[in-house]
Amino acid sequence: MNILRITFLLFCLLSAFLVQSKQTTLPKHYVCYRADVPLKIDGKATESCWQKVPWTDDFCDILGDQGPVPRFRTRAKILWDNNFLYIFALIQEPHIWANVTHRDDVIFQDNDFEVFIDPDGDTHNYYEYEMNALNTQWDLRLTSPYRDGGIAITSWNFDGMFSAVNLDGTINNPADTDRCWSVEIAFPMKSFRDSTGVIPVKTGDQWRINFSRVEWQILIKDGHYLKKTNPGTGRSLPEDNWVWSPQGTVNMHCPEKWGYLQFSDQVAGTGITTFHPDPEDVVKVELRNLYYAQGKYKSEYQKFAESMNKLSSVDPGLHLLKINPVIRITAKGYEIAAKLKQSTQTWHINESGRVWADRVP
Repeated sequence: MNILRITFLLFCLLSAFLVQSKQTTLPKHYVCYRADVPLKIDGKATESCWQKVPWTDDFCDILGDQGPVPRFRTRAKILWDNNFLYIFALIQEPHIWANVTHRDDVIFQDNDFEVFIDPDGDTHNYYEYEMNALNTQWDLRLTSPYRDGGIAITSWNFDGMFSAVNLDGTINNPADTDRCWSVEIAFPMKSFRDSTGVIPVKTGDQWRINFSRVEWQILIKDGHYLKKTNPGTGRSLPEDNWVWSPQGTVNMHCPEKWGYLQFSDQVAGTGITTFHPDPEDVVKVELRNLYYAQGKYKSEYQKFAESMNKLSSVDPGLHLLKINPVIRITAKGYEIAAKLKQSTQTWHINESGRVWADRVP
């Protein structure tokens, strides 16, 4: 096992202990229109349907407004058809460089572009994809977030996936100034079937998705790119993390904070589909806040709270909940159930962080 892989595993363990912040607002959203022709994956997005769909908002710091404004611009577009989910991203970069050349190595040691997808939105069995300017790829499936003891299955692949990079400049050449690099990706829809059960996609379906860009601060020395270091330690300065939908914490593995992707059957450019927030998301957000509170309670009392009165002792704001939750202690931990007054659907969350709903008759 190489040192970069060990570093990655240590990062995974540490991220499990990051303190989660209360979720108070819904993340960003994007309506995904259909492509009218099979797309040529060349990193250029020259097909007319690409020109007819909007860009995402410019990426921001992973912390949102609490973080600094990114130094360089990043934005993306999304399309779909029956066979693929297509991603295109334009990445402003005055110095394009990359070193990692082996698939499934730790790509974020380079500047990279990353995609995170959770089709059924339960925060378990989700997908991560990273690529650098050399089109070196790393794809993996996560059983659950690292905070919940999740395992990264790095041997898993997006079989039948296509990706390409287009450079507006030169790579690994410090002697000039570059403009940008762009990536184009086609994820096979069939890859999402086994762990989610939400294939085939139909209009109105909503997935959870986010994009991330890792950017290192560099200097040029003796004709080479080098990462800037902290003079006191000699270690590389922390990377910047720029994302589409802010996480509020330096941790991409909080799927409940990713953006919403709503599928539309309209072909790109033929009309406008309105994004409709799912009213049931209010319940899921409130249950997630109870999950955060249970984590705090367990840390303080070495057990889970069996009532709302006890849980409110670590988060007095819970009295403002829009739901009337029921807590049940189980052999493994707990289960909390709740529903909206006007809904027939009951939602659940447990100590593993998974969210699910009872089947509606």
